[in-house]
Amino acid sequence: MTFGTLQFEVNDSVATITLHRPDAANAIDLEMGRDLMHAAICCDEDPSVRAVVLRATGKMFCAGGDVKSFAAAGEGLPSVLKELTVYLHAAVSRFARMRAPLVAAVQGTAAGAGFSIAMAADFVVASRAAKFVMAYTGIGLAPDGGSTWVLPRLLGTRRAAELMMTNRVLSAEEALDWGLVNRVVEDDRVNEEARSLARTLASGPTEAFGAVKRLLIESGQNGIETQMELEAREIARVARTEDARGAIRAFVEKKKPRFSGR
Repeated sequence: MTFGTLQFEVNDSVATITLHRPDAANAIDLEMGRDLMHAAICCDEDPSVRAVVLRATGKMFCAGGDVKSFAAAGEGLPSVLKELTVYLHAAVSRFARMRAPLVAAVQGTAAGAGFSIAMAADFVVASRAAKFVMAYTGIGLAPDGGSTWVLPRLLGTRRAAELMMTNRVLSAEEALDWGLVNRVVEDDRVNEEARSLARTLASGPTEAFGAVKRLLIESGQNGIETQMELEAREIARVARTEDARGAIRAFVEKKKPRFSGR
């Protein structure tokens, strides 16, 4: 599938989505929102995809929403934003619910919706020069992209509110210290490191990874008994997979398991 604002490819069970509006700081307009949604659906529907890398071209990861297009919309901006969030939120939802782990490779600045989609990833690899800023209230808008769900879970309400209301800029090292990213690497290694992590994940038990993602999403809204029932059902479901049966057999035989994603 070809896209106007993204590059998309699948190699060795790893899908790579590259934000590709470098002259516009990879800002998200309606077209990129639609492209992100369709790319996420492709990853969710393709059984050969066992890990996904989200990266960007140019100096910035993503400047957030395309503010120039917001200005051009004039009085029609609320309608534009309702349409844009349909696409953006569908993409974030598919990324969250798909079985394949998502690795974000963040170079430069992740601002606004760029910050939000980076936080939607299961793993974040940041370059040493990366910066993270909410930015929404700086132009009088409220956050989107699931950030008001993700950030309180990662940081607690007070720190999330601080980022959203003061637009404090976090360096890569601060983001690592706050638990927003998994690794900080040299600038010229961020894509390589993210790709290496994705390849490792793609060789793992993909159905089990999907179960982990589902259980973590459900955990915030369930009591412990409900959550344990979901755990019981998921562990039983995954036990039926070829990967689980083969890995258990390999453990007993003191061999290294090989996972097929089935």
